[in-house]
Amino acid sequence: MTKDLTKGRPMPQILSFGIPVLFGYLFQQLYSVVDTAIVGKTLGGAALAAVGSTGSINFLVVGFCCGVCGGFAIPVAQQFGASNYPELRRYVTGGVWLSALIGLVMTVSTAMLCSGILTAMNTPADIFDRSYAYIQTIFIGLPAYVLYNYCAGVLRSLGDSRTPVIWLVAASLVNIVLDVVFILSLGLDVFGAALATVLSQLLAGVGCLIRVMRGYPEILHMEKGDWHPDKNRMGELCLMGLPMGLQYSITAIGSVMMQTAVNGLGTVYVTAVTAAGKVSLFLCCPFDAMGCTMATYGGQNVGAAKWDRLHQGVRACVTLGAAYSGLALLVTLLFANPMLMLFLDEGSVALLPLARQYLLSLVAFYLLLALVNIFRFLIQGMGFSPLATLAGVLEMVARAGLACLVPVFGFAAACFSSPVAWVLADAFLVPAYFYCYRKLTQPQAAKRHAVVAR
Repeated sequence: MTKDLTKGRPMPQILSFGIPVLFGYLFQQLYSVVDTAIVGKTLGGAALAAVGSTGSINFLVVGFCCGVCGGFAIPVAQQFGASNYPELRRYVTGGVWLSALIGLVMTVSTAMLCSGILTAMNTPADIFDRSYAYIQTIFIGLPAYVLYNYCAGVLRSLGDSRTPVIWLVAASLVNIVLDVVFILSLGLDVFGAALATVLSQLLAGVGCLIRVMRGYPEILHMEKGDWHPDKNRMGELCLMGLPMGLQYSITAIGSVMMQTAVNGLGTVYVTAVTAAGKVSLFLCCPFDAMGCTMATYGGQNVGAAKWDRLHQGVRACVTLGAAYSGLALLVTLLFANPMLMLFLDEGSVALLPLARQYLLSLVAFYLLLALVNIFRFLIQGMGFSPLATLAGVLEMVARAGLACLVPVFGFAAACFSSPVAWVLADAFLVPAYFYCYRKLTQPQAAKRHAVVAR
């Protein structure tokens, strides 16, 4: 179930790898969708606002862990592209040690700081306790997120984009059952929704771990020496992983500032943004799949020194991104209200205009988001993670700036914070890609010229 992305026409290869990844992201969002829909429909708008008010800090912390694990998988993809399996195994084991350490540190620190974070975010008093119960449970369950994302990253680096999806499908079904049991039967409120999500994520992580341990005896058959921590390799892993994690966190800091500004507008606006944000996250899954695909595509082709395929892959993926962006806008214009009502109860119908305004302001600029994901993750797969992190800084600056304008211009400033952030990120990422390409190819060109001269 491995896939070599260094051969064949890029478009079919990207589609065959990316479609299973897309289904994985869709089912991952199903966790959140089911939680939010059941919370909103059964517990009411206040409970929905409580869950939604934690979204940005959830993204900051969980996104950091997921980004780091994804970065640890990039050297694995590069060594797979080079067919250097002994070195590949040493990177895999180094990633195991680092993932365990990061999972432990992040769990302890975030659980201790949870209350202070919510207070600093100006979380409304009427939803504070529920917000705390929800996000505290997610933080305690961070090792489950680390386990799944690291094992899934390793599998995707080998070209296996199916196994993570299979286990996410199983986990999503379990999540639905646990939601019904914990929230409707046991009355555990938003704590039950968070607990169901964590347990489901743990199931997916264990499933992928079993596949990593047993599914690739020729590639991943570990010997005793492979488990010895190597400082140099672990340093390389950190150089790849930490910038990717920081990229998510830096981007999320801007989102936290924007969420804080929206919280200041009141629970009504928090609820509207939460509902629209959930719909947007679901619609954005194809862009996430494109990014994940291009990270593996870039890593394998750089490892194999097939430079021309990088440009070919970019053209193919940008074409896909443009086509889907138009489709998403059409669907949103036609079905925005029904999609939003999946997360709102009848008592919250009056919020529909606000939620629709926020959703359309995002979807109208989705092509910009497609470019962000394609170029950012390709740059990371090419081995330039620190450079890609700078795009996250620009996104943070944009969102922070718009957050400061919310008290002046109101809800409209919040609606356009993400599009402005995408514009700034693209203005950096597109030229950065060509810079990285030249850095990789110039030494090869110099060697060819030297051979010709001799």
